Amino acid sequence: MRFQDYRLLWRGPGKLFSRAALGLALLTGSLAPQLAAKTPPPATEQADADAYVSEDVMIQMRDGVKLHAQVWRPAEQTTDLPIIMSRSPYGFSKEGIAGALKKDGSYGLLAADKFIFVFQDIRGRFGSEGEYVTLRPKKTTVDGIDESTDTYDTIDWLIENLPGNNGKAGVTGVSYGGWTAAIATIDPHPALKAVSTQASPEDMFIGDDFSHNGAFRLDYAWSWVTALESDGKTMQPFEFGTQDAYDWYLAQTDLATLDEQHLGRKVPSWQNFVEHPAYDKYWKRSRTSHMMMPKVAVPNLIVAGWYDQEDFYGPLEIYKNQERGDTLGLNYLVVGPWNHGGWRREGSNYGPFELGSATGDYFRAQVELPWFRHWLKGEGNFDQPEALVFQTGSNEWQRLASWPAKITATGQPATRNLYLRAGGKLSFEPPQADEAPYATFVSDPTNPVPYRQRAEMKPFMTEGSTWSTWLADDQAPFASRNDVLSWESEPLTADVTISGNVAAKLFASTTGSDADWVVKLLDVYPTDEQTPAELRGRQRMIANDVFRGRFRQSYENPEPLQPGAVLDYDIDLHYASHVFKKGHKIAVQVQSSWFPLINRNPQSWVANIFHARPEDYRVQTHSIYHTPQNASAVTVMVAE
Repeated sequence: MRFQDYRLLWRGPGKLFSRAALGLALLTGSLAPQLAAKTPPPATEQADADAYVSEDVMIQMRDGVKLHAQVWRPAEQTTDLPIIMSRSPYGFSKEGIAGALKKDGSYGLLAADKFIFVFQDIRGRFGSEGEYVTLRPKKTTVDGIDESTDTYDTIDWLIENLPGNNGKAGVTGVSYGGWTAAIATIDPHPALKAVSTQASPEDMFIGDDFSHNGAFRLDYAWSWVTALESDGKTMQPFEFGTQDAYDWYLAQTDLATLDEQHLGRKVPSWQNFVEHPAYDKYWKRSRTSHMMMPKVAVPNLIVAGWYDQEDFYGPLEIYKNQERGDTLGLNYLVVGPWNHGGWRREGSNYGPFELGSATGDYFRAQVELPWFRHWLKGEGNFDQPEALVFQTGSNEWQRLASWPAKITATGQPATRNLYLRAGGKLSFEPPQADEAPYATFVSDPTNPVPYRQRAEMKPFMTEGSTWSTWLADDQAPFASRNDVLSWESEPLTADVTISGNVAAKLFASTTGSDADWVVKLLDVYPTDEQTPAELRGRQRMIANDVFRGRFRQSYENPEPLQPGAVLDYDIDLHYASHVFKKGHKIAVQVQSSWFPLINRNPQSWVANIFHARPEDYRVQTHSIYHTPQNASAVTVMVAE
């Protein structure tokens, strides 16, 4: 659902708006909110030396509501063409689309091959009529209307009313646009021949935008809902009045009424967060692949980025779930070295890490273009593997028959434990009985661990924010904090390659009745002169996540932790495909706050943390155990 490049700006009427303002959710670096939606642009405009012309249309849905769309077609169309559609709540500017369709634009290759492009405002947004509902669940209205029925009705209208179409349609998009592409496959229109689900969320409570394992993603959620639900139609990023996100959020003492305090009214999505602190029907009804199941009937190119700061969990989970119903072999996966929507840019680096090639250009030319040419035009040489996965560390693309890949001679991955040992040692060998049994740290909610260095931590959607690359930040400075535990291996004597699932098994205790557990798997670069200066000693994020302790037994029915009890926690760190190079070290960090990426845990029992009072936030002591009986570890799948 989200915003793609927070460094770029778009100048709207009389005001400088951050491109973080959601309009880039489809075309990174190209589209931006059309803030003047109430005054439609002229019916026909030309773009890029008369290459494409546009018109605005209103398309009636089955319940009589009309949705606004822009139709862009080649000015010199000589044959019937297929339709590629994107649907979004973020708005599409004419200027942005025109730039995206240019030769060097993010959709330039598709445009050069000639398609009819349709960009639609979803129900209740910008130029479209009706009521907006975030991630509208399947057929929840009396009339049975949802995003899948709106997509069906739109395709039906386009096929019947657009001259010069060949009767075939595809749907694509990034983030929220990726989600609408996924939803298009529910009871699909017969003319829908291909989709590409790119960076779509899957489950907003378990692993995507708003919550990870029950831990609320504070800065993102507040910035998103206040921008999207400002006036119901446009984008109005929240004015923080400061560049210091850490201090601003730390000063907010009543999250339950944050919207009323700062906006003077209740914001629907924010109140949903407040009213649904556990994994109930509100969250479950919008799980993407559960709506799409049970059978894959439309070819789907699912795209994910290893460094997606918003929806890494979603596309990989959708792929995994859809595989169960993919009897026709129509489910495909691409995972590249990208942040959220990074494949829409050149993609030769992520932060200071060089990737060895222009990975985004490669995806658009060698994967996306052939995909839509094959399914919508019946042209080209279709040679897409089941899973195309970029291996970080080696900077190599892998063509795989499955994901996770079968990486051993026996056809089964070699599961290995990286054990947390006494003295900050990390090893594939288990702990011994004579070692110190645990490591301890004190967690103070009034001084939470920042998720990045304070100097870089501007509020999510403000001008100059580098949110989109925070996963490239050096994690070494956090290892020196007293409230972060760190374990490191010896320098590797040979490359270690991991491919597949990554998970943590922690044995931990706390003096409190609740705690968050943040686990990071890191690649530690050497400090020698052969290593580029900006990478020397750098600790690179490979896998990470957070788990809120109260959900240890059940996401649906949270309960207090027993103070002093040694409890086990299974924490999914998702997937990785990475080579730890010879001479590097492997490291693990564990902490109990990650602020304001995640809201603070009071560490005392409060049934609903949104209602926690200042006196509920208490200093507690946490311990991580590493004995033969309680051997905390990070589990990886090692290629041997």
